[in-house]
Amino acid sequence: MSGLLFSGEIIVEGRLVDASNATLFVSITDGAESTKAIYKPVAGERPLWDFPDGNLANRERAAFIIDRALAFNHVPLTILRDGPFGFGMVQQWIDIDEGVDLEEFFQLNDPQLREVALFDAVINNTDRKIGHLIPEQGGHLYICDHGVTFHAEDKLRTVLWQWAGEELTPAEIATLQALQNFLDSDESIELRDLLTAVELSALSLRIERLIETRCFPEPNPEWPHIPWPPF
Repeated sequence: MSGLLFSGEIIVEGRLVDASNATLFVSITDGAESTKAIYKPVAGERPLWDFPDGNLANRERAAFIIDRALAFNHVPLTILRDGPFGFGMVQQWIDIDEGVDLEEFFQLNDPQLREVALFDAVINNTDRKIGHLIPEQGGHLYICDHGVTFHAEDKLRTVLWQWAGEELTPAEIATLQALQNFLDSDESIELRDLLTAVELSALSLRIERLIETRCFPEPNPEWPHIPWPPF
């Protein structure tokens, strides 16, 4: 079904009213096949004073690429394509497990949450909220909303601070080293079209710092470190 995201017809079914930018719930069809997705057209993005370059859609795609390079697979398939309101981001819809209490879940010392915390430290996520966690019924954790990421300044803001200052495991260090090798290879060429040279340089420096310090970052005292509202 994931192939439908690339070429199927996008039909808008509704809008997520709580989103600050145009976030549309859509079905994507090709003949008898159909799948659900989120479509965020670039034309519906509101300008951000602290993100003057690029757009949210590009950063969403870049976050997906980094997630796959880390082999975490927490970001649903995310692509860039044309739609009924122009070019934008299209992301596979994931049904959440309604039996999971997110207000309890986000506080757990859970291996998948730890991966998300490390991922957010890498991409410099400025807005990791509880509601961005999407555990599915099979137990896998998905995450969404990565438009305000990759800033060159330290702006990490998240609800996942359980591991602040904690030592990274040898496996996590190896994962970061593999990511750095990925960035230095031709496999990362798409990122150069999605992010600015300054953002790419800052990304590489964050990975190097994580490898050198061998620990999770701690909150920046000069920056609000928990998003508001947290959900």
